[in-house]
Amino acid sequence: MRMELHRKLISAAAVMILATVTMSHATASDTYFDNTGRDDVLAGGVKLIPIETPKGTFKVWTKRVGNNPRVKVLLLHGGPAATHEYFEVFDSFFPGASIEYYYYDQLGSFYSDQPNEPSLWEVSRFVEEVEQVRKALKLDHENFYLLGHSWGGLLALEYALKYQQHLAGLIISDMMASSKAYDAYARDVLSKDIDPKTLAEIKQIEAKGETESPRYMELLIPSFYVKHLLRMSPEQWPDPVNRAFKHINPAIYVPMQGPSELGISGKLENWDRSADLSKITVPTLVIGARYDTMDPKHMEWMSKQVKKGRYLYCPNGSHLAMYDDQKTYFDGLIRFIKDVDAGRVK
Repeated sequence: MRMELHRKLISAAAVMILATVTMSHATASDTYFDNTGRDDVLAGGVKLIPIETPKGTFKVWTKRVGNNPRVKVLLLHGGPAATHEYFEVFDSFFPGASIEYYYYDQLGSFYSDQPNEPSLWEVSRFVEEVEQVRKALKLDHENFYLLGHSWGGLLALEYALKYQQHLAGLIISDMMASSKAYDAYARDVLSKDIDPKTLAEIKQIEAKGETESPRYMELLIPSFYVKHLLRMSPEQWPDPVNRAFKHINPAIYVPMQGPSELGISGKLENWDRSADLSKITVPTLVIGARYDTMDPKHMEWMSKQVKKGRYLYCPNGSHLAMYDDQKTYFDGLIRFIKDVDAGRVK
């Protein structure tokens, strides 16, 4: 009799625990996808934000995913003038961590307005654009995490140097603090790994200004991009990456960056914020990778120059380490965000 009663009590307790866990999970899920009071529900989280510029008002494309009042991440894509599309991999990781995040195509990029106004393609103007986007999305220092990758990392750093009072945390992914140091690394280290004949032909094409020729990418992809941009054969490159490359705006990319990722020769070639890193006082994560187009040692150094820095090293990754060293990248990134939210980054 007692044994039977004991079994029933254990069974009842197990049912209660299971119900509690189920309700907890359901509540967390319901909260994350709760759109109550949101003005972007009709468009599935998409919002076109008007941006004031010296050349008039234009609209930029954003899309919200999830709901978390404490943690909101704005994603700044690379290029300049690539797209948010290669960030779509975040869909596989951020929702499970209950992180609210925002895709965003900067002005001139594929999903946003693309004015033919060369004077707008300046770092300072992009910084003011990010600030207008922040205000429109109602992000503030209690919940606003800014993640910039490549050119987006440069932009995130510039934004922080002017507006860090609005940030809860900063993530600089795969970007050095000096264009000259980046160019030197490409020239003195990465170029040495390219067959001399191939490199000579690449430089010849650049000297002639024929970088739109199919031959240019025929040389760059196997000799450089699959080694340092994304370490997969081109046939395996994920669709979001291919779409981002397809949609890049060369009218902005080339004048600012130069014709390829093999060094820098555009407007940004003299950019250098190495001496200003100590001014960054918000919690900052710098992400680098072994095979990156950027020097991982320099990015580790950056993490030690800011006041509250942390370095995430991806030993199997390249410039797109969120794809070719995915577990390392997202485990470290999510851990950082959660540590900042919990006050564990001092």
